[in-house]
Amino acid sequence: MATTIPAPRKRGISLTKQIFIGLGIGIVVGAIINNTDPAWSAVIRPFSQLFLRLIKMIIAPLLFGTLVAGIAGAGHFKVVGRMGLRALIYFEVVTTTALVIGLVAVNITRPGEGVNLPLGAKSEIAAQPQTWDQILLHVIPESAIDAMARGDVLQIVAFSIFFAIGLGMLGERGRPIITWCETLAETMFKVTDIVMRYAPIGVGAAIAYTVGHGGLGVLYNLAWLVATLYAALIVFMLLVLLPVALLFRIPIGRFISAVREPAIIAFSTTSSEAALPRAMEAMQRFGVPQRIVSFVMPLGYSFNLDGTTLYLSLAAVFVAQAAGVELTAWQQATMLLTLMLTSKGVAGVPRASLVILAGTLASYGLPLEGVTLILGVDELMDMARTMTNVVGNCLATAVIARWEGELKEPAAEEVAA
Repeated sequence: MATTIPAPRKRGISLTKQIFIGLGIGIVVGAIINNTDPAWSAVIRPFSQLFLRLIKMIIAPLLFGTLVAGIAGAGHFKVVGRMGLRALIYFEVVTTTALVIGLVAVNITRPGEGVNLPLGAKSEIAAQPQTWDQILLHVIPESAIDAMARGDVLQIVAFSIFFAIGLGMLGERGRPIITWCETLAETMFKVTDIVMRYAPIGVGAAIAYTVGHGGLGVLYNLAWLVATLYAALIVFMLLVLLPVALLFRIPIGRFISAVREPAIIAFSTTSSEAALPRAMEAMQRFGVPQRIVSFVMPLGYSFNLDGTTLYLSLAAVFVAQAAGVELTAWQQATMLLTLMLTSKGVAGVPRASLVILAGTLASYGLPLEGVTLILGVDELMDMARTMTNVVGNCLATAVIARWEGELKEPAAEEVAA
């Protein structure tokens, strides 16, 4: 049976409004710190890190409980293969489109022209991007306990699916464990509600640290690059995500209302993980069955990073422009194919998108100093691309639910809430 997520009761100021208030206060505090002593930003940072730790604490048991209960319950494991294939087809089409939009945008605005790379500077990126075989092997954990301890979403999903299929094969003998997993999932959603009470403070602290450490003027030298990314992401949402939502008859207004809170969390913390529990809960309230949410959304965190893939194509060509290297259309096309493959392993790579970018630059003989150049504004660009990742994955769950014919209309009390 599916876990029912009760709608929260309204009490005073809504959590979304509290987060907006936290954002505003954080920006003001960060600006004051930056104008007085930026070193004070280090004092605020632990309060934002505490919020991220609280969220990461939830992820492993939440994913395990929801996946096992959703797939093993009522024999849902029989349709996992079909649903997984549909999800991967959707992910590939959307992320490839995101890469193309990034390439088109950076070639139109050409933000890298006239930028002088800091030659001689060393990149802070020490890790290497994963090859196809490393990505393949990374899917299966050597130890399920180790995967949960590290919070590796893809490996947790892989183990949970195998466990759920095996549990489903037991029939009625496995019912006690399925019931336990359903209870575990419900409990972790309650824990999520508790943790989210701290969200306004955590989000405010994250913004205050970013502004206090780098200042509002951090955009000055690379403003055109940042503007290009934001414009490209808006175009992606309007020309890709919106038509997809209309094509699959997703209620736009209700969807925006559902994803608003997790999107704000993702934007302000630059962490998709921080928004994951709330996003899963929101999509269940939206009408997506638990088994689809618990399968598609974690899978999307490894294969459907729309904002990140768009950013990678844009940033790679930006570095080429900054280095005075003119890439041909064929070189950019092959770069797109390279990013399309390597970005699928981004969830398991230290320093995430920056590592993939460094590996791509190296493979095309472009200076890694370009990564150092981008690091100055990467935090601000990370906000937009992380929010796009979360919104894109929320839409993906709704699309797959509609594709499966299982997207439900909300109950009257949930609409009222």
